[in-house]
Parts: sequence; C-alpha cells; structure tokens
Amino acid sequence: MTDFARTRSLFHMPDGVFYLDGNSLGPLPKSATQRVQEMMTAQWGEQLIRGWNASGWMMQPRKLGDRIGKLIGAPEGTVVVGDTLSIKVYQALASALDLNPSRRVVLSDNGNFPSDLYMAQGLLGSLDKGYELKVVDPEEVEAAIDKSVAVLMITEVDYRTGRLHDMKKLTAKAHAAGVLTVWDLAHSAGAIVVDLEGAKADFAVGCSYKYLNGGPGAPAFIYVAPKHAGKVRPALSGWLGHESPFAFDLDYRSGAGIDRMRVGTPAVIAMAALDAAMDAWEGVSMADVRKQSIALADLFIREVEARCPELTLASPRNGAQRGSQVSFRHPEGYAIMQALIARGVIGDFRAPDAVRFGFTPLYIGEQEVLGAVGVLEDIMNNRRWDEPQYRKKALVT
Repeated sequence: MTDFARTRSLFHMPDGVFYLDGNSLGPLPKSATQRVQEMMTAQWGEQLIRGWNASGWMMQPRKLGDRIGKLIGAPEGTVVVGDTLSIKVYQALASALDLNPSRRVVLSDNGNFPSDLYMAQGLLGSLDKGYELKVVDPEEVEAAIDKSVAVLMITEVDYRTGRLHDMKKLTAKAHAAGVLTVWDLAHSAGAIVVDLEGAKADFAVGCSYKYLNGGPGAPAFIYVAPKHAGKVRPALSGWLGHESPFAFDLDYRSGAGIDRMRVGTPAVIAMAALDAAMDAWEGVSMADVRKQSIALADLFIREVEARCPELTLASPRNGAQRGSQVSFRHPEGYAIMQALIARGVIGDFRAPDAVRFGFTPLYIGEQEVLGAVGVLEDIMNNRRWDEPQYRKKALVT
C-alpha cells in the first residue's frame, strides 16, 4: 500500500491552508528548492556551459519523459518533455493529420480545454486545405466518430466538471473507423490510472504543473505510440528535433523516434524542479492514488450536499466517471471562491458559475476535506461571500 503519510511529508504547505487546487497547480515539493539551488550554483554556476555535457542537461527531456511515462502507461522511450502544452497539442494534431491525409475532420468536444481548440483552429486555418473542427457535447463524442473523421482530439478529464472519458473504448471506436487519437492528459497524469499502451492511444500530451507538482510553467510532455514514432513528421521541426543538432545542417532531418518531437532548448532550471517533484512518486501506486482520491471526493460531495444545499453538483456523482476534481455550481460562484480563499480554503473558479476543487492524496486527507467543508458551510449559510471585495475579478480565477 502507498504510504500517504510519507508523501505528505515531502510537500511544503503553508499553515492554515486547506489546499484543494492541486488540479491547477501542485504545491512545492520540499526537495525542489535544494535541487534547483544545486543546479544553479554547482552546475550552472561552476560548470557554466559545460553543464550541457557534464550534468546531462541535454538528456533531461528523455529521462523525465521516462519517469512520467511510468505514471501514464507509456513504454520507455515514448515520452519526451519540453516546451508548453499548447505546442505539444499542435505537434500531436499536426502529426496525426499528416498520418491520415485523406480526411478533413477533427472531432473534439466542448469539455476540451479551450487552448486545445484554439491550437486546432490555428493549425487548420494555416493548412488551408478545407479542414473542419467539429465540436460536440461530451456525451455525443462516441456517436460522432465516423469515417469522415481524421483525428479524435479529446481531453480525458473535463477541466470544468471532472467528467471522465473512456479512453480505451473511444480509441477502439476511433480505430475501427480509421481515426487517429490525440489525448490531453492535463487532468489525468498523476490523478487517475492511465494506460496509453493498453488503450492503444496514438498520441498523448500533458502538463507537469498540476498533479505532477513541477511548478508554475513547468514543461509539458508528449507521447507518440511506437508504431508511429519512426514516421511522424513534426510540424514544428525545431533544432533539437533534428537528427544531429550540432551538425548545423541547413536542412531538417528528423531525429530518431520520440526525439523528433523535441523543439526548443530544454528549460533546465524548470526541469530540475520537475525532477525533484517526480521523486515523490517513487513507491506510489496509481491504483492507490485513484482509490483514495475517489474516497476523498465522495466524502466532500456528501458533506457539501448535506450542509450547503444552495450548491448544485456539476460533476458526475459516480467516482468512476470523474477525475480527481469536483465542481459545484452557483450563480455567485466567483465571489464564493474568493471568500473561501480569503479563509484559507484554496480552490478555483471556472466560468460561468463553477467552484472547483481538486483531491490529491499525496498531500491531503480527510482532515483537510472536512475542514474545507466547514469553512464553505459558514460562508454559504451566513452569506459571507456577499461582500464587494469578493466580486472584484482578478486576472487569474
């Protein structure tokens, strides 16, 4: 069994805070501070540019990719880390379209994260070959898969409600219709059991600053199934995706396998923090994480519905049908969340009316859940959210 008392001790948590927002930004791993300081002083400071070789900076994207791969059911050598999630979405979608050239429809749903849809819109517009982005309700995705679709591009866990798509079922349906799949694991990696190899997914992407706790702006990752890795043509053919970057050829030649999905120079300082964060996953079973997160979320739902009747559950009630987050709806959701944050209960708000909470067993337990519900009950039943300062919209919600 996973020792959650041990993992809890690995994270810094400010006093007086119930942190239910690890689905947006994971907390600071205590070891990350020292790891980054060591990288900056002993490596960058003393080695200077020699650090690329002496400290293996250039290989960090592959090494971290393999560490993340263990959490998402990806074989060694199929995941690489770098750049941003939006860039990785662009790469994956462009590569999938290139592998299915006779079709012109990209299918997604309106529970997908907007940035993914923006990247698709931009890519399809620039290709200017009559492509269509078809966006349906999450419940309609399976029925919309047909032989007109080139690529199914889906976020596995709906960022607003936590609704969970069945990756294996939808991928099988897609493949039967000759459709390739791109899965966004932003709210999956480190939160639920993912088996990319078992599901036969074609491409997957994700970020590392949520459940993986890599820090603000931590780099993204991309997975390419082994059967595609040797033939995909990355639309963003960057220097470090070249077969031999330091040959300085003027013409691009793809690197071998997953290396061709590298684009820019590795963010070495950020990767040092992510490497420290990945240490927390040693000895952790994703099955245990999943079981505990469902239990914590179920407890939260029961208590909130019993004590805060004004709030309406927006997430699936069945834990097997949602990720590790729960949302409730209320017309004054933004003000409610600001009042919660002012009292040390940190979640977030998603327009138009959802207050959202994440459940991450690596560092929270029943005590935090019950403490957060107690504060929420007081705020709701005494209308403490109904103050001008809580209605003033901040840049980040």
